[in-house]
Amino acid sequence: MLTPEEWTAVVLSLKVAFWATFWSLPFALATAVVLARFDFPGKSLFDGIVYLPLVLPKVVVGYLLLITLGARGYLGQYLAEWFNIRLIFTTAGATVAAAVISFPLTVNAIRLALEAVDRGLETAARTLGASRLDVFLTITLPLMLPGILSGALLSIASALGEFGATITFVSNVEGQTRTIPLAIYSATHMPDGDAMAARLTAVSIVLALGALLLAGVADRQIRTLIGRA
Repeated sequence: MLTPEEWTAVVLSLKVAFWATFWSLPFALATAVVLARFDFPGKSLFDGIVYLPLVLPKVVVGYLLLITLGARGYLGQYLAEWFNIRLIFTTAGATVAAAVISFPLTVNAIRLALEAVDRGLETAARTLGASRLDVFLTITLPLMLPGILSGALLSIASALGEFGATITFVSNVEGQTRTIPLAIYSATHMPDGDAMAARLTAVSIVLALGALLLAGVADRQIRTLIGRA
């Protein structure tokens, strides 16, 4: 059985993962469309910036968030002064860190799905008088659904395991930023924390596998429905 402290970490992790995915998914969809369908000056640079969190050390990403959105950061001080928004030591800050780290994974999954869409179907619909918006909503978007869902579930799985950016940006505060990975880290520094770390590790593995398995099942179901349509 999990202790109240462990349950707090599990619930907080699920909360952070959900909201990180919820808020980042629309931006990931828009970014994937831009990268897959449009050519513009500086596209290679923009492409590299989008995928930068995948290759940078997570601590570096957290530090960049700290100097940008922290209390004395370039944007953080204005957020606090004008909108009374403070991200340091808060669940909202942990959500931002998880969203930034998982964002490239979501973009990549959606982008691959969009690039696999048969452009001939879109062209045929346009020749029959459909507007660009109608084509996107009735043809492109449904064919992208497997990628969107896979991207969302990959984002959740990534957010559940996020550690470096979170602890660097918003520290390790119980009930606010101490998600499962941070709770495991804390447990390893406690004299009798081995059992707690083992229990939370097991929970983390189960949650990650559940998200990945659900992604596979949902992908097959959506592809079956699209094939029937």
